[in-house]
Amino acid sequence: MPTIDYFDGISINIYYGEHVPPHVHALYNEFEALIEIESKDLYAGYLPAKQLKKVVRWLQENEDEALEIFYQFNEKLR
Repeated sequence: MPTIDYFDGISINIYYGEHVPPHVHALYNEFEALIEIESKDLYAGYLPAKQLKKVVRWLQENEDEALEIFYQFNEKLR
């Protein structure tokens, strides 16, 4: 489970062997949410509102890097 960033108790992960749409897994305590990288929409799961806002802000600031890592780990999805 490659963690690409960690802040405020939130782990941002991108996995190998993923599926589209490009997304990150955000983990916080017992919660996990899949959030689309480009649209910043919640794809599946749940995060408390405060943590979800932080992840969306992180994606706004790191979208290019997150997409690059997603496709690096999942070459066949390009």
